[in-house]
Amino acid sequence: MSCHEIEALRLGLMTVLGVGDDSARDHAEKELEGHLEGPIEGLANAESLAEIERHLDATLVDLEEEVAAMDSDDPEYDYTRGRLLAVRDAERAVQRLSAQGESIVDGLGDAHDTLHETFPVED
Repeated sequence: MSCHEIEALRLGLMTVLGVGDDSARDHAEKELEGHLEGPIEGLANAESLAEIERHLDATLVDLEEEVAAMDSDDPEYDYTRGRLLAVRDAERAVQRLSAQGESIVDGLGDAHDTLHETFPVED
Protein backbone atom coordinates (compact mmCIF):
# COMPACT_ATOMS: atom_id res chain seq x y z
CA MET A 1 0.00 0.00 0.00
CA SER A 2 1.27 3.44 -0.83
CA CYS A 3 0.07 6.99 -0.38
CA HIS A 4 -1.06 7.41 -3.97
CA GLU A 5 -3.22 10.34 -2.92
CA ILE A 6 -0.19 12.46 -2.04
CA GLU A 7 1.73 11.56 -5.20
CA ALA A 8 -1.32 12.32 -7.35
CA LEU A 9 -1.76 15.64 -5.56
CA ARG A 10 1.90 16.49 -6.18
CA LEU A 11 1.43 15.82 -9.90
CA GLY A 12 -1.68 17.97 -10.07
CA LEU A 13 -0.06 20.83 -8.18
CA MET A 14 3.05 20.65 -10.37
CA THR A 15 0.81 21.12 -13.39
CA VAL A 16 -1.33 23.87 -11.87
CA LEU A 17 1.64 25.80 -10.48
CA GLY A 18 3.90 25.21 -13.46
CA VAL A 19 6.57 23.42 -11.44
CA GLY A 20 8.97 21.80 -13.88
CA ASP A 21 10.74 19.31 -11.62
CA ASP A 22 11.09 16.41 -14.03
CA SER A 23 12.61 14.01 -11.50
CA ALA A 24 9.77 14.61 -9.00
CA ARG A 25 7.22 14.19 -11.80
CA ASP A 26 8.88 10.96 -13.00
CA HIS A 27 8.97 9.61 -9.44
CA ALA A 28 5.28 10.40 -8.86
CA GLU A 29 4.26 8.87 -12.18
CA LYS A 30 6.14 5.66 -11.38
CA GLU A 31 4.50 5.47 -7.93
CA LEU A 32 1.07 5.80 -9.56
CA GLU A 33 1.51 3.23 -12.32
CA GLY A 34 -1.53 0.97 -12.28
CA HIS A 35 -3.37 3.17 -9.77
CA LEU A 36 -4.71 5.97 -11.96
CA GLU A 37 -8.44 5.68 -11.50
CA GLY A 38 -11.16 7.63 -9.75
CA PRO A 39 -10.10 10.57 -7.59
CA ILE A 40 -6.42 9.56 -7.81
CA GLU A 41 -6.53 9.96 -11.58
CA GLY A 42 -8.46 13.21 -11.20
CA LEU A 43 -5.82 14.61 -8.83
CA ALA A 44 -2.94 13.56 -11.04
CA ASN A 45 -4.50 15.13 -14.13
CA ALA A 46 -5.97 18.26 -12.52
CA GLU A 47 -5.41 21.51 -14.35
CA SER A 48 -6.86 23.94 -11.80
CA LEU A 49 -7.03 24.39 -8.04
CA ALA A 50 -10.80 23.96 -8.23
CA GLU A 51 -10.32 20.52 -9.81
CA ILE A 52 -7.76 19.62 -7.18
CA GLU A 53 -10.12 20.65 -4.37
CA ARG A 54 -12.96 18.61 -5.89
CA HIS A 55 -10.83 15.47 -6.30
CA LEU A 56 -9.29 15.85 -2.83
CA ASP A 57 -12.79 15.91 -1.40
CA ALA A 58 -13.64 12.69 -3.26
CA THR A 59 -10.36 11.16 -2.09
CA LEU A 60 -11.22 11.98 1.51
CA VAL A 61 -14.62 10.33 1.17
CA ASP A 62 -12.97 7.18 -0.21
CA LEU A 63 -10.36 7.10 2.55
CA GLU A 64 -12.93 7.73 5.29
CA GLU A 65 -14.98 4.80 3.95
CA GLU A 66 -11.87 2.63 3.78
CA VAL A 67 -10.91 3.41 7.39
CA ALA A 68 -14.49 2.88 8.61
CA ALA A 69 -14.61 -0.55 6.95
CA MET A 70 -11.30 -1.70 8.47
CA ASP A 71 -10.84 -3.64 11.66
CA SER A 72 -8.65 -1.68 14.08
CA ASP A 73 -6.54 -4.84 14.47
CA ASP A 74 -5.71 -4.83 10.75
CA PRO A 75 -1.96 -4.27 10.31
CA GLU A 76 -2.72 -1.61 7.67
CA TYR A 77 -5.21 0.27 9.86
CA ASP A 78 -2.81 2.81 11.36
CA TYR A 79 -1.13 3.47 8.01
CA THR A 80 -4.49 4.02 6.33
CA ARG A 81 -5.54 6.42 9.11
CA GLY A 82 -2.22 8.21 8.58
CA ARG A 83 -3.01 8.56 4.88
CA LEU A 84 -6.38 10.03 5.81
CA LEU A 85 -4.73 12.58 8.10
CA ALA A 86 -2.14 13.48 5.46
CA VAL A 87 -4.84 14.06 2.85
CA ARG A 88 -6.89 16.17 5.27
CA ASP A 89 -3.79 18.27 5.93
CA ALA A 90 -3.14 18.56 2.20
CA GLU A 91 -6.73 19.66 1.67
CA ARG A 92 -6.25 22.50 4.17
CA ALA A 93 -3.00 23.51 2.45
CA VAL A 94 -4.73 23.63 -0.94
CA GLN A 95 -7.57 25.68 0.56
CA ARG A 96 -4.98 28.16 1.91
CA LEU A 97 -3.32 28.29 -1.50
CA SER A 98 -6.66 29.03 -3.17
CA ALA A 99 -7.47 31.74 -0.63
CA GLN A 100 -4.05 33.32 -1.11
CA GLY A 101 -4.49 33.26 -4.88
CA GLU A 102 -7.89 34.91 -4.59
CA SER A 103 -6.37 37.54 -2.31
CA ILE A 104 -3.69 38.31 -4.89
CA VAL A 105 -6.30 38.67 -7.63
CA ASP A 106 -8.38 40.96 -5.40
CA GLY A 107 -5.29 43.00 -4.54
CA LEU A 108 -4.46 43.45 -8.20
CA GLY A 109 -8.01 44.66 -8.82
CA ASP A 110 -7.65 47.17 -5.99
CA ALA A 111 -4.29 48.33 -7.38
CA HIS A 112 -5.88 48.77 -10.80
CA ASP A 113 -8.74 50.81 -9.35
CA THR A 114 -6.34 52.96 -7.30
CA LEU A 115 -4.21 53.61 -10.36
CA HIS A 116 -7.25 54.84 -12.33
CA GLU A 117 -8.45 56.95 -9.40
CA THR A 118 -5.01 58.53 -9.04
CA PHE A 119 -4.46 59.01 -12.76
CA PRO A 120 -7.88 59.38 -14.41
CA VAL A 121 -7.96 58.63 -18.10
CA GLU A 122 -10.06 60.94 -20.22
CA ASP A 123 -11.81 59.36 -23.17
